[in-house]
Amino acid sequence: MNTTGTMDWYAWAKQQSDPASAAEKKEALDDLLVLDASYGSFGGLVASSILSELGARVIRIEPPGGDIARRYSPFGLEHGDTGLAYLVEGRNKHHITLDLEGEEGQEIFRKLAGHADVVIETFEPGFLDELGIGYRQLREVNPRLIYAALHTYGQFGPKARQGRQASEIANQAYSGLVYINGEPADDEHSVHAVPTKTGSWYGWYAEGLFAAYGILSALIYRQQSGKGQMVDVSGAECIMKFIDYNMGWYHMGGGVKERLGNYDPSVFPYTFIRCKDGYTFMAAYNEEAFATLMEIIGRPELTRDPRFSTFMQRTSLESEEALQRILEEWSTQYTVDEVIEKVQEATSRKEGRAAAVVTGKVCRPPETFQEQNWWDRGIFRRVQDPVYGELAMQGPLWKMTGTPPRIKWACRPVGADNEAVYCRLLGLGASELEILRARGTI
Repeated sequence: MNTTGTMDWYAWAKQQSDPASAAEKKEALDDLLVLDASYGSFGGLVASSILSELGARVIRIEPPGGDIARRYSPFGLEHGDTGLAYLVEGRNKHHITLDLEGEEGQEIFRKLAGHADVVIETFEPGFLDELGIGYRQLREVNPRLIYAALHTYGQFGPKARQGRQASEIANQAYSGLVYINGEPADDEHSVHAVPTKTGSWYGWYAEGLFAAYGILSALIYRQQSGKGQMVDVSGAECIMKFIDYNMGWYHMGGGVKERLGNYDPSVFPYTFIRCKDGYTFMAAYNEEAFATLMEIIGRPELTRDPRFSTFMQRTSLESEEALQRILEEWSTQYTVDEVIEKVQEATSRKEGRAAAVVTGKVCRPPETFQEQNWWDRGIFRRVQDPVYGELAMQGPLWKMTGTPPRIKWACRPVGADNEAVYCRLLGLGASELEILRARGTI
């Protein structure tokens, strides 16, 4: 029974959590001060972006010449002297410059940390500690400080001790993800045997997301205990969270998942199939759904074929390859939209497990960008920035009825907020700032 009046669920959910009305509501972290001292890493930037969207005041600390991460952009393309990726992850942040390797800059950093709730850094393990501004020193200044250190290998262990350079691709490679990603090898000399990285900075974004979760958990504990702590996040370990049963399979049975492309040893069909004008995803997770799918493609007799008649038989590589060919013999007669329509029409006449045939269009980036569903939900936004002009960017992921995240502004140029931060937070005057600039401290 509907106890909320005549409004249906979809209209109610939009009314209560529409990002367009976020500015009218409170912010969950509006009393939080974060120092983002990450360098050359989008892991730290992503973590501080999440906190800033939820209301935290984030002070982004770059070296006097700017963070090298500002240069990471396709083919060196920049907009207003800043790369495209940084324009997105520089959102909602106050940008200052500070030389952390000089004694004067280190003293200023200690003072800033004394005011902060959170510090985020992505340097090699122990680097800031050697400078006297790592967690062990800063917790003496501020016992409530939460210190998030992000690095491929973490803050301890053999590789951390070796001073190995962290990187996004190292996160992917050491996690085991790259090995299982890509097309299957036809033979040992096949070019398809090459491991394949994901097409985005997956290693950084996973690292940043999990770092934000750790910081938020530490904040809850601090609220109870009054104590801060260090949050040690390994980007490689973050991706290990996403590689499902692989470690368990190896540990318990010695099995190693090899590169299988669109095949899957645990369930099939669970794949992408070619159509006249693109690709669509196709999955049937149980026997009843498989029977429905065979009806859709006009091959109901295949449910009795020994290669496909049971869940286990369908997951041998030979059966999967054969079934992929059969599915594409059918799907290549139609456009993507026609395939989706046929599946939806058939499943609308089924109930329960028999209706569990899943399909969807494989979208190119322009198609994703133009999809009205995402614009309505606010995941894409056009922001008018006084420095960079109109920018289209991804909006916050969460839709929340009480304290929704939001975009307040886009990026800032290098050192744009030096005066506002140093004068208001530390009480420095204009003449002192000029001296610091002349010395190369800021």
